[in-house]
Amino acid sequence: MVVQERRRRLLVLGICCMSLLIVGLDNTIVNIAVPAIGHDLDAPLSGLQWTIDAYTLVLASLLLMAGSTADRIGRRRTFQTGLVVFSVGSLLCGLAPSLEWLIVFRVLQAIGGSMLNPVAMSIITNVFTDRRERAQAVGVWAGVVGISMALGPVVGGLLVQTVGWRTIFWINVPIGIAAIVLTALFVPESRAPRPRRVDVPGQIIVLVLLASATYAIIEHDWRAGIVALVALVALLLVEPRRPEPLVDIALFRSPPFAGATMIAVAAFGALAGFLLLNTLYLQEVRHLSPMHAGLLTLPIAAITVVLGPVSGRLVGARGPRLPLLVGGAGIGVSGVLLTVLAPDTPLVWVLAAYVAFGIGFAMVNPPITVTAVSGLPTAQAGVAAAFASTSRQFGSTLGIAVLGAVVNAGLHDRAMADGFTPASHAGWWIVAGCGAAILAIGTITTGRWAKSRQPEAELVDA
Repeated sequence: MVVQERRRRLLVLGICCMSLLIVGLDNTIVNIAVPAIGHDLDAPLSGLQWTIDAYTLVLASLLLMAGSTADRIGRRRTFQTGLVVFSVGSLLCGLAPSLEWLIVFRVLQAIGGSMLNPVAMSIITNVFTDRRERAQAVGVWAGVVGISMALGPVVGGLLVQTVGWRTIFWINVPIGIAAIVLTALFVPESRAPRPRRVDVPGQIIVLVLLASATYAIIEHDWRAGIVALVALVALLLVEPRRPEPLVDIALFRSPPFAGATMIAVAAFGALAGFLLLNTLYLQEVRHLSPMHAGLLTLPIAAITVVLGPVSGRLVGARGPRLPLLVGGAGIGVSGVLLTVLAPDTPLVWVLAAYVAFGIGFAMVNPPITVTAVSGLPTAQAGVAAAFASTSRQFGSTLGIAVLGAVVNAGLHDRAMADGFTPASHAGWWIVAGCGAAILAIGTITTGRWAKSRQPEAELVDA
């Protein structure tokens, strides 16, 4: 009986990881298809940015609300709904007749995706009641996050090269259908004893803030920038007055939490921007096929698979500081190496930069959630972890928006093949800056000063 129950729990973990796999892949798999989508749909670079950012932006905006909604109406029901919406959105993305429709269907995908990861984590927490088993399950979960995102360019390159860019979306459909059926058969329904209230004003403000900030960067629209600023002020004024705010501003009094949020934005902004610039360079400048371009990023995926668990064990044994410092250094070095990129740069040099980035990203991803919840009361750990996930998605959105806008501005109406490499140098310096920021923030928020700044209530629970 005990063995049977354990198998059932592991099956539930596998089902939840299936949802994580398709959402994680979708965060990065589209990057490798950007040139093919642009050529097929006659889309400019700014439009191609939106095919990625429409997804990550909506995902970042709705993650927090999706978790509280699932606690209220049922986690299995919400999870299944998310799988259906995500699968339908994926099918429609592959059928999109124009760039505009592709962006609309990407939004639909993201609405479904927002119901998957935070809800799956709640399901895992509810199913794995033993602390040791739960820690192991969360470790598997965290490993799948990094692996799925790192494998995106490799899988995407293979599909774009052999079948076409539309299949990068269709691959989600059979996985989604299988997950829907398995969820109905094996995942138990659960609800929170006291679910958080839905914060409608907070949700609207967050959506307006992220959307207007992204639009201002990509489209160079100062009016959208003003809207973003107003939304930020509204967030700071409204949320502290809400009984159960979507964004608990008080959490930022914890230096580890604030630091983890900034590190997540920097790390995933660097990853998203790195993959975008990389695929444009390899395919538009060096004229490599999508499959070869994807295979060249294989060191990033391989290193993430190997070093991700090592980083997790280091965090458990020695705390998050060492992995964060190594991670920041790796990302920073990779950016610096690519600031001298030219059309004829030896591939050995390029691969060295990829290895450095792979080491950096593999080491920095696992400590983010641990750093976010360290020093916080247990009751706030779930909110902190959800906010860390939101910060990852917002970082991806920001990375695509900023680095894409920098390259677009640097092209000066020149063709991509001629003007990309000099235009990309500023972008690679931004990647290096993200690595430096992770180094600095990781040092400050994991040391003695940070611990001394913990609020008294937090120290009791630490």
